[in-house]
Amino acid sequence: MKSFDEMTPKEIVQELDKYIVGQYEAKKAVAIAVRNRIRRQKLPEEWRKEVLPKNILMIGPTGVGKTEIARRLAQLSGSPFLKVEATRFTEVGYVGKNVDSMIRDLVEISVNMVKQEKIKEVERQAEELVEERILDALVPESKAVPVVTNPFINLITGGQQQQYTPEDRRRFRAKREEMREKLRKGELENEEIEIELEETVSPFMGIFGPGMEDLGIEITNMFSGMLPKQKKKRKMKVSEARKVLLPLEAEKLIDMDKVVQEALDRAQNRGIIFIDEIDKIAGKESAVGPDVSRQGVQRDLLPIVEGTTIMTKYGPVRTDYILFIAAGAFHVSRPSDLIPELQGRFPIRVELSPLTEEDFVRILKEPENAIIKQYQALLSTEGVELVFTEDGIREMARIAYQLNQRLENIGARRLYTVAEKVLEEISFEAPDIPEKRVVVDAEYVRRRLEKIVQDEDLSAYIL
Repeated sequence: MKSFDEMTPKEIVQELDKYIVGQYEAKKAVAIAVRNRIRRQKLPEEWRKEVLPKNILMIGPTGVGKTEIARRLAQLSGSPFLKVEATRFTEVGYVGKNVDSMIRDLVEISVNMVKQEKIKEVERQAEELVEERILDALVPESKAVPVVTNPFINLITGGQQQQYTPEDRRRFRAKREEMREKLRKGELENEEIEIELEETVSPFMGIFGPGMEDLGIEITNMFSGMLPKQKKKRKMKVSEARKVLLPLEAEKLIDMDKVVQEALDRAQNRGIIFIDEIDKIAGKESAVGPDVSRQGVQRDLLPIVEGTTIMTKYGPVRTDYILFIAAGAFHVSRPSDLIPELQGRFPIRVELSPLTEEDFVRILKEPENAIIKQYQALLSTEGVELVFTEDGIREMARIAYQLNQRLENIGARRLYTVAEKVLEEISFEAPDIPEKRVVVDAEYVRRRLEKIVQDEDLSAYIL
């Protein structure tokens, strides 16, 4: 497969098609936006500063693929990705999160992403160090031992050093190598050992109220270098010790300054922030009531989307080149209800179409992570072969579509509810059923859902 930076917009859309059905215009818009960022990286410095990302506003009902398009795009491009709900933010001065926190969260995601990549690069070396620490615990006397006693150290410490003869040292080394052999063969995985771990005390986290978490983290990090690291001994199996020690040893091998530098650059130039439910902060300003801070949130959001510098615990971050994708159903409000300045910062508008019955059929079977493929994989672990006939799939799609028309339209999410109810009995009985091949056809689907679908009140609660 090509690296993402070499993919054309058409190829990006084809990759998104593997997971999301329909919505071609939205896929096309995000593919162009991301490709333009790659083009920008290739420009001379004087032009690179001038080219800003074109932010996107997605308009469409719930469950049609708005979030999934942005999430899959970020995965595909290897970009730091953050999804936030516009409703969790409030205007400065009100109780709630400030909009600045989304940039700090994005940087945190970026740092963790780069850190994991660097850890993978040194994994082999880290595994060797972990092996040595486990052997130290299994054969403690085989650690580095003194060749001769030092009378001066004895005088200072007031004690006698442990003395080992050359024969002792040879015996310990031989025992250590014997244990190493067994360890590599997996013969000692269930042996219990005692290992020493460092614990950092964080006394400041509990004293900050709601909305002050960022300040608590900043102060904790500031004092973490001054506070003594407590060592604690823990008993665990060798298999568990590997998992605990590997990230600790790997972290010692990576240069965190380089990690932070690369992470800041990646967040600034490749970061994607998806702001969901933006329609909930649109609307005419009201002097009182729950809507009082709606336009305040928009005003606070504006400088971040326009481009500003936000201070984070890793250093200043410019938001000029972060791609913002906003989304909302806009049932009650309209995009024109957003403040004009914010509207202007989302020049690309894409309307996602509601899903049809035929779309539901495709969603059930076409994507690589299709719902029926997920259930087939889950039940195969119990030795059950789950077979869906074409008419069974169409019946599930028809019922889900009709329920969306009669009740609240929740898009493709309705398929999960319907599929769960259809397969509830099989999932429950799977380990005990004698017939390990189960065929789900139209008759089977109707039998499982008939009573619920006919009862309007019952279907409102269950489906």
